[in-house]
Amino acid sequence: MPGIAPFHLAFPVDDLAAARRFYGGLLGCPEGRCSDEWIDFDLFGHQIVAHLAPKNAPAHHNPVDGHDVPVPHFGVVLDWDDFHALADRLRTAGTKFVIEPYIRFAGLVGEQATMFFRDPAGNALEFKSFKDRSQLFAK
Repeated sequence: MPGIAPFHLAFPVDDLAAARRFYGGLLGCPEGRCSDEWIDFDLFGHQIVAHLAPKNAPAHHNPVDGHDVPVPHFGVVLDWDDFHALADRLRTAGTKFVIEPYIRFAGLVGEQATMFFRDPAGNALEFKSFKDRSQLFAK
């Protein structure tokens, strides 16, 4: 797979201090530029920006592998060991999972470890891992 360009994602939060504690503290994302209205974070080499906004998005879910996957959501594909270390850190911190860490599509093309949880503003995040990263876009 050729080098992957960093993505940029802006998303709403209703409390910048809570976003700073969650993304900067719990997830360990270095903070970049910020203002009274937004904060840049480095999410594993990708730029995410928490923008202060009131809660207003309705909840939506799609069925995937027997689970209700929250839409929209975002996250990162991590190395296998990094995924499990993050899952352990989130469990230790008492994170409430939307979908607990598990192996999705076990024994099938695209087998992956995945977990879903929400940030303090209610944004859904999915972190996943493939033992064989070449399966990322496999059909």
